[in-house]
Amino acid sequence: MKDYYAILSVPRNASTEQIRERFRELARLRHPDRYRGEERAQAELDFQEITEAFNILASPERRRLHDHELARPEGTQQVSDQVRLARHHLQTGVKLYREKNYVQAADAFDRATKAEPGNHQAWHHLALACSHQRRYLSQAMQAISKACEMQPMNPSYLKLAGRLFSDGGLVERAEQYYNDALTWGGEDPAIRQALEELRKPPKKGRPGLFGKSG
Repeated sequence: MKDYYAILSVPRNASTEQIRERFRELARLRHPDRYRGEERAQAELDFQEITEAFNILASPERRRLHDHELARPEGTQQVSDQVRLARHHLQTGVKLYREKNYVQAADAFDRATKAEPGNHQAWHHLALACSHQRRYLSQAMQAISKACEMQPMNPSYLKLAGRLFSDGGLVERAEQYYNDALTWGGEDPAIRQALEELRKPPKKGRPGLFGKSG
């Protein structure tokens, strides 16, 4: 099992404020926008992991449960067949996505969410794959909403949610997601520009994220 204290490199008696400061430090260092190519892909995984760690340790109840799990004797944690199946589908989806086979990738990620509904990465990847097809926009919005519910402080998820809801014409939801992304991820010129675009009067025929107006 994961040790979220080790992921953030903080002692187990660290205060909530110390955990918050450490998360902000790591978030700045590992933000995916600072990287390109394969390094960016790794940074995205690292960023998701440190965000997950922060979400657990910043919540008193979830932290208490995590401490309890860490205290259990080694070897008692068993990965269920469903979790293994979800990981298999997730890995398959990532491979297909990198090959730009977005439809099959979305199917694999969808299978992962069914096998393990609590897997926020599967929901995020499903949204990302669906975002490449206009006809799947509704499914993409539903998926990213799920991911954001599970990881409400994940700037990458919130930013994608802003983009998708903006393209879906849900301006208020898009603004909220973008603002939350700024709150947890810090200043981002791309998000600022997106917010400015949202606040402009609508123009007939203005293209959206998928190249066509709604």
